Amino acid sequence: MSAPAPALERLLSRALLRLRAKNPFFATLALFARLEGRAGVKTAVTDGRAIWFNPDYVATLQLEEFQALLIHEVLHCALLHPLRRGNREPALWNSAADIVVNGMIAADTGLSLPKDAVRAPELEALAVEEVYEALLAGRRPCPILPEAWRDLLEPAVTGHHQGGAVADEVVSEGEILPCGADPDEPGATRRRADLEAYWKTALRQAEAVARASGQDVLPAGLAREVEWVEGTRLDWRSHLWRFVVRTPSDFSGFDRRFVGQGLYLDALEGESVAVRIAVDTSGSVNDELIGQFLGEVRGILAAYPQIDARLWYADAALYGPYDLRGDQPLPEPVGGGGTSFRPFFAASEQDAAPRLGERLAVYLTDGYGDFPNRAPEGPVLWVVAPGGLASESFPFGEVARLA
Repeated sequence: MSAPAPALERLLSRALLRLRAKNPFFATLALFARLEGRAGVKTAVTDGRAIWFNPDYVATLQLEEFQALLIHEVLHCALLHPLRRGNREPALWNSAADIVVNGMIAADTGLSLPKDAVRAPELEALAVEEVYEALLAGRRPCPILPEAWRDLLEPAVTGHHQGGAVADEVVSEGEILPCGADPDEPGATRRRADLEAYWKTALRQAEAVARASGQDVLPAGLAREVEWVEGTRLDWRSHLWRFVVRTPSDFSGFDRRFVGQGLYLDALEGESVAVRIAVDTSGSVNDELIGQFLGEVRGILAAYPQIDARLWYADAALYGPYDLRGDQPLPEPVGGGGTSFRPFFAASEQDAAPRLGERLAVYLTDGYGDFPNRAPEGPVLWVVAPGGLASESFPFGEVARLA
């Protein structure tokens, strides 16, 4: 690893000084990254802690474009994109992360992105995991990406791409390298935890600096991704809204005066939707995964504190229901036996319906168990653990997969 060349060092200093004046949040985050030059990199790469720039490439950029590139790579680090990739295809994951990050930069900084930046406005409001699934499911090759990406993505989605993302394959303005640790390698879990804690601290400090500079909130585009870093892995506001309002033009049950002002999300009344939640506590679900499931339950409550929410723990039997409120701790998990999904759906269907809207059933599970013989009434959302049952094997409902 080489230190920045003098020209690159001067460019970094100018970019950071300009960011400090206009975008203190991003400038503070950038101070947590190790910034270096490397001739073998096509544009810029990161492994989650260090960022390497090709000096010859960045010399072709305007200062504003380099600022955007710097923020782009820093956001990959701060939002833990190398860690969140898991066993996903590296090239496709990189394109999904680039789409989200470039959308944030365009929305929150006013900077000009490099001309080869990947954009997909219809996907930029999603989490990276959701963009990845959209690209994987619907586009082979993906028509929304520049032509230069096609040769890279086609082998990625057809299973012929070998190895991880490497620097000389970079064709966009950024590439995410593997975080450098096999999960089974000694010390890997600790290193990943340290990196996660490092960037959580960076985000908190960046937010504090931004507030001290007169910015009262995080940049708008960051809110969704920060939720993933802070614990919840799904955008529950988006999920719940889709079940409450099925189409963008369907605002029945809401005060239409608020719709035109973009305030309809906050016009929900407590009885507008009932969420019935089951957390799989069977023997196949370990304590760490149950903890992750409970983090998602907290995410549901944080998205709409006023919803009518009830929780059951479930193995082959059912434990509950527990009425949930966002300001109260969750009950201790109970279970440890076999897995059957039938008791929960029977109980949730018998539960009192809300006055407006409908009942949504949410089941957090690995997916391995006995399903009911018929689909229950009302929408169902399965939240499936990593390595859980394949999405197409669920006989009903919508499937969301955790990272």
